[in-house]
Amino acid sequence: MADTVKNADLRALTLHEVIARLLEPQPTCVLFHARPDGDAVGSAFALALWLRAMGSPAWCLCADEVPERLRFLTEGLQQSVLPEHMPAEFTDARAVSVDTASPAQLGRLYERFVGRIELMIDHHGKGAPYADAYICPEAAATGEVVYDLMAASGKEIPAGCAALLYAAISADTGCFRYSNVTRDTHLRAAALVESGIDAAEINRRLFEVKSMELLRAERAGFDRLSFYEDGKVAILTFPYELRSALELSDEHLETLVDVARCVEGVEVAVAIRQSTPEGVFRVSLRANVDFDVAEVAAEFGGGGHRRAAGTSVRAADIAAAERAVADAILARRGGKR
Repeated sequence: MADTVKNADLRALTLHEVIARLLEPQPTCVLFHARPDGDAVGSAFALALWLRAMGSPAWCLCADEVPERLRFLTEGLQQSVLPEHMPAEFTDARAVSVDTASPAQLGRLYERFVGRIELMIDHHGKGAPYADAYICPEAAATGEVVYDLMAASGKEIPAGCAALLYAAISADTGCFRYSNVTRDTHLRAAALVESGIDAAEINRRLFEVKSMELLRAERAGFDRLSFYEDGKVAILTFPYELRSALELSDEHLETLVDVARCVEGVEVAVAIRQSTPEGVFRVSLRANVDFDVAEVAAEFGGGGHRRAAGTSVRAADIAAAERAVADAILARRGGKR
């Protein structure tokens, strides 16, 4: 199931090799990618709970705080995931990363932990492995991979892990609506539901509950949609000035790509947002058809999945960033403006 690690100095581990390493009791930092999503948060905290139950103190770390909309998952587990709040006992702990395909995604954590990351657990087929790895690109979410590790260990899955893993899987599959969902995805989710979790409430919190700030961002986003290729490609831009005027933080802009994606007839959706006054623009890409947005993201140094990817673009302004991304998409699709 695991993919091949491309760096010759690193190893692609088997399922049982990963389990053996994780069962060695020692303090462990569980790292996950900056600007975390539901899969990253759910996978990391589930793994940390399991490690603690196996005798290894564990602490979750991220370059950014868990977004407000996902904090229901971590309530009562850990107040902050920022490295400055890490307890002293984890200063020299081993590190394991989840749901993080490349060093760049770790942000400021990578420099701090370089050389100490013993293992990466992931499901992204495209990336830049930076440690011995167990990568399962056929899994819809890293939550599936972590579930498999726990189930194959022969150890009891601690209370609390099931809800976190279910949330991870549901988050990365759009509540089981996306094309990455497989038969095995449903079977794993069914096993987690059978443990007694409130799946309906988890999905309500993930997909239906929105803050006023997030709704404000989405409303403004509808007015900033541009269409290409006779409406098949939609690009939404959100400049820093607008973010500041609406008093929004970057986490309130995370669902903008879904605004572009939900328009009838759209096959490729893009959200380009400016987090700071500098000319760096974060780009989220989604495909409603069989089009490889990860290849588009790779042109700008990013990556991801065939139908969901992300990258950053440097440009003079957000209009230039839009032109660059539009040109890259249309060149691959052979379309027109």
